[in-house]
Parts: sequence; C-alpha cells; structure tokens
Amino acid sequence: MAQILVVDDEIGIRELLFEILYDEGHTVELAENAEQARAARLRTRPDLVLLDIWMPDTDGVTLLREWGSQGLLDMPVIMMSGHATIDTAVEATRIGAVDFLEKPITLQRLLKTVSNGLNRTKPIHALGQAAASGQAPQASNAPGATKGATESNVAAPMAEPELVGVSGDISFDQPLRDARDAFERVYFEYHLVRENHSMTRVSERTGLERTHLYRKLKQLGIESRKRNS
Repeated sequence: MAQILVVDDEIGIRELLFEILYDEGHTVELAENAEQARAARLRTRPDLVLLDIWMPDTDGVTLLREWGSQGLLDMPVIMMSGHATIDTAVEATRIGAVDFLEKPITLQRLLKTVSNGLNRTKPIHALGQAAASGQAPQASNAPGATKGATESNVAAPMAEPELVGVSGDISFDQPLRDARDAFERVYFEYHLVRENHSMTRVSERTGLERTHLYRKLKQLGIESRKRNS
C-alpha cells in the first residue's frame, strides 16, 4: 500500500479522507496547512499528495509551484477544491498536478483518482531507480533475449511457500477486510495493555492522532478503561 499525505485546512475533510484511505490499507499523514505539508515532505517523500487549493497561509497552487522549483515535486499531486475555477485547475496541471478532485468528494471518485495517480508513477520510479544505479532495465522474458547466461546470473527458482491457514488466532480463510480488522483488534489491544491504557502513549506508539485512535477503537469494538490519560 502507499504512503499518502493529505493537506487540507478543514478538519472534517482531513478526517474523512484519513478514514477512507486508512481503511483501504494506506498509510496516511495529515497536514492542516502549507507549513506542516513542507515539514512532512522534507521528512519523507510520500507516494502521493492530496493538496487543497484554498488554504489560509499559503494556497495549494503556490505550494505546488514551490515544490516544483525546489525539485521536490517527484511524487504525484492531486489538487482538491470546492471553489476552484477551470483556469486554476489548468494552471495546477501545468505546474505538475496529475489530477483534480472537486469537493464534495465522492468515495468512488476519490479511490479511482488515487489509484490512477499511484499507478501512473510506477514505471517512472522503476526507470529512475535504474538510472540512479547506472543499470539498464532488463527483460529476461523479452522475445529475442540473449540466451546462454552464466549460471551466476540465473535466478534460482523460488521455493514453494508453505501454506498456513492461520496466524495466531487470525484465520486467512476470510475476506481481507475481516482479517485486517482482526489483526488491528489484536494490535491495539496489545498496545493498550502494554501502555496501561494510556491513550497518550498508545497514540505515540501507533502513530495515530488521539481523535483517530478513539474512532478506530470504537470501530473495532475496543473499550479503553483509561480515557483521561
């Protein structure tokens, strides 16, 4: 799954996008303004950025242009707005945005746009890594490929994976969403016990904001006995 940065000054939009993308298995980081977005971008390069256009300190188009001028626009950026004009959307695309989402954002449109944004970057990343290492991409199965490679260059056949039906108490013979919920239930219960139900410490351990942590525990049917920590 991907690491996605969501930049929006509306807390309701941030939380909604977090829940949807998190439930899809992505790692999501939130920023409420351009300053936080800059800090997040410098810490790590996200696989994709959802960037609001209208923000109080620095608007999204200006931030997009700033990243481009600094050579930091090496990830797909999808712009979001409920009030942008066609000219604004065209300008953002010209600068480097890969797509545009109009608010209110529907679930189907969000997931399709995010999927398209992530998929279109995969060949670019592969070529970039090959160029950085000074190696040309190899296609061993291409028609007319040179035969007679040395034994050291021939990959050993992969061993057949051992089929395991369960991991602990989590059955693999169930839908992915149910298996993920089961894992998350065990994961959060473990950290709650480990941190003596201190929501502050559990939040730090799991990397979730307390608001999202409370919501996730409620969703999984987990009750914390110590909510005032």
